[in-house]
Amino acid sequence: MNAASSSDSVRGGGRVIAGRRRVVVVASAVALVVVALAAICGVTGYTYWNDRKSEQARTQVVPAAQRTVEAMFTYNFKTVDAELPKAADNLTGSFRDDYLKLIREAIAPGAKDKELNVQATTQATGVVSAESAHAVVLLYLNQVTTSKDAPQANISTSRVKVSLDKDGGHWLVSAVTPI
Repeated sequence: MNAASSSDSVRGGGRVIAGRRRVVVVASAVALVVVALAAICGVTGYTYWNDRKSEQARTQVVPAAQRTVEAMFTYNFKTVDAELPKAADNLTGSFRDDYLKLIREAIAPGAKDKELNVQATTQATGVVSAESAHAVVLLYLNQVTTSKDAPQANISTSRVKVSLDKDGGHWLVSAVTPI
């Protein structure tokens, strides 16, 4: 009987070990599924968040680009020294410095000398690309210019590519490139 009970013990112990293996395998599979679902949810959540930020950028950058570029390209020879530097508040670092230098050295003296009045208006816009902190916008502009030599309005059209960077919650123009 001792041998028989020893034999039953071994067989019973084998069932316990097999049962434990099954529990470990099932628990591992469940853990793997939970980790995979968490990863999928994380990636999906990040993608959704990023897409919302990009869409939000698309709606914010067009008015910012339009307002800033129109201010940069609109001036009256009598007030050019006060008007154009205000537009620089919406420009980034080195682009701002270059713009202010251009005003001082070329635009303001030329506007005063020729008595130029320029009014820029945006006719159409399009977003080329938009991310949460950087965007590129295309603007189609009309500029109406009068001067002492040409008092009748002269209308010119132009297209510009405007790069913007988000800084402290505000979109600032970092480049304006004629195309």
